[in-house]
This record gives sequence, C-alpha cells and structure tokens, in this order.
Amino acid sequence: MLQTQTRSIKPAEVQKNWILIDAEGLVLGRLAAIVANRLRGKHKATFTPHVDCGDHVVIINAHRVQLTGNKAEQSVFYWHTGYPGGIKERTTRETLEGRFPERVVEKAVERMITRGPLGRQQMRNLHVYASAEHPHAGQNPTPLDVGAMNRKNVAAAKKAA
Repeated sequence: MLQTQTRSIKPAEVQKNWILIDAEGLVLGRLAAIVANRLRGKHKATFTPHVDCGDHVVIINAHRVQLTGNKAEQSVFYWHTGYPGGIKERTTRETLEGRFPERVVEKAVERMITRGPLGRQQMRNLHVYASAEHPHAGQNPTPLDVGAMNRKNVAAAKKAA
C-alpha cells in the first residue's frame, strides 16, 4: 500500500492574494467568519496550521454593516479605566455611529482568529475602512461578493409597520 505524506508549505512558498469586500448590508458575524477563514488561509488547498498562508483582506464600508435581531442595542462591551468606579460601557450601535466604526468589524474578526503570535501576524493582513475609499488600489484586490455566497449573508431590510 502506497502512503503519501501531507505536504507542509514553508513561509517562503506562500502565495498571498489581495481580496476586496464591500461590507454594505452584510451581516457582521457571517462576514467576520468568512474573513477569518480567508486570513488564516483555510480556503486554500495548501493550508498549513503553523504558517501564515492567508490572504490580505480589504473591507470597505464597514460603517454600513448590519446586525440581526436586537444585537445592536443588547450587545454591550465593558472596560475599566483603572480608576475607582471607572467601569465604562458602550453598545455596538454607539460604536458603529461613533468615531471609529471599523473597530466593530476588526474586533469581530479578531475574536475568530486564534490567539497568539500567529494570530497577531494574520490580523496585520486585515485592512478595514469605514468609507468606500482605500489606499490599496495598487495591489489590484480581487472583489469577493460575500452577499452572493449565501442569501443569509445579506441582512433583510426591516419592514416599516
């Protein structure tokens, strides 16, 4: 019986592509899961767990990402300033309407990436922008239509009662 070994690629053999995703109207969690897989490189046949073999992902229109249900108001994030009584809180809606709405997408993806040095290296390949403008046009990113992959990836329009 002939046994073949699984090929483990070296970091010098990795082919990194550039992908452009327009987040307008997409569901946050589904977008984050797809982006995390692209950053890790799990969509490639040459995936190697201990090597950064993922692609560069550019996300535009991050401020137009959608949340299903009541997550926008019920999802509250807390932090402490370090001073007595310094507990602070902010809902996801406040963050999306605030100064840095791209942080909602960044944190959603970051929580789906493995923690450690390799995860931090993979997160450096994520480029999120709140508007439609981005400085990576020179890399010729390939557009990826996440909304066409599954009908659930696009948030349904809320019906006016």
